[in-house]
Amino acid sequence: MKLRSVARALLFLGLAATATCAQAGNTFRFGYETSQTDSQHIAAKKFNEILKEKTQGEITLKLFPDSTLGNAQAMISGVRGGTIDMEMSGSNNFTGLAPVINLLDIPFLFRDTAHAHKVLDGKVGDELLKALEPLGLKGLAYWENGWRDVTNSKGPIKTPADLKGLKIRTNNSAMNIAAFKIFGANPIPMPFAEVYTALETRTIDAQEHPINVVWSAKFYEVQKYLTLTHHAYSPLILVMNKKKFDALTPELQQTLVSAAKEAGNYQRQLVAEDQQKILAGMQADGVEIITDPDREAFRNALGDQVRDMYLKDNPESARLLTAIDETH
Repeated sequence: MKLRSVARALLFLGLAATATCAQAGNTFRFGYETSQTDSQHIAAKKFNEILKEKTQGEITLKLFPDSTLGNAQAMISGVRGGTIDMEMSGSNNFTGLAPVINLLDIPFLFRDTAHAHKVLDGKVGDELLKALEPLGLKGLAYWENGWRDVTNSKGPIKTPADLKGLKIRTNNSAMNIAAFKIFGANPIPMPFAEVYTALETRTIDAQEHPINVVWSAKFYEVQKYLTLTHHAYSPLILVMNKKKFDALTPELQQTLVSAAKEAGNYQRQLVAEDQQKILAGMQADGVEIITDPDREAFRNALGDQVRDMYLKDNPESARLLTAIDETH
């Protein structure tokens, strides 16, 4: 009897330990570069709330904003290696691993925001996320960075000629860098966390980000002019370590993906609602806003040069471009 009691006690302790480990394993570390005032952090908290509710606490998130876990490239490496569970950053940060994703950085690819969302939430978006899976990344959802615009400290930018000679911080997208070279600017990729200081010290003259990021990062404090070029739509990709995703039950996997998409839609709405308030806030702070640049001149300056550059390296993706053009 005593042996049976001991065996039962050991079994109970083993099951309890297993349950504790399983529960601890479902607290996922989630990193991103933007500050706690940005819509990305607000939506990340919403994502955590949705997961807690839908899984009854079985999945929770520990949030790391402000590049706490490193810049985008470092975090992506961390997710692939399993030291970070989830990461969210602009699609351009994945193009070195999956060149097909460069497609999203082709300037003037999307007609408007609704068009971009329809493409990303459809078959084309799914195919691009699947390209990350052999790399150890599970794409969960697309969130919103928004339309990229140009700020600078030199003068109003209304046509491509006004960019000539400007030292502008770009992301590391080959498509984006090529576009600004064609415009006559001097593109300088650098990590997001270094941009404010570089602008403040005039190491660079300009940068290009969606205005919600310009606002949350306070770039407007060290930039005099904002031009709504809308030269590219910039989505965020939310990824998870694939092995950890695959280790979850099918039910939890489905819940995780649906919660990521739900929080992404929430964040998209936040970005849309904040646009006019952000513009008014920057204007009140002394920023001159050029709302009507000659976008047709920017399009014409590029022509098909950047698109052709992409197709030269990714000829099999011509069908994806066709699918995007035909999406209504």
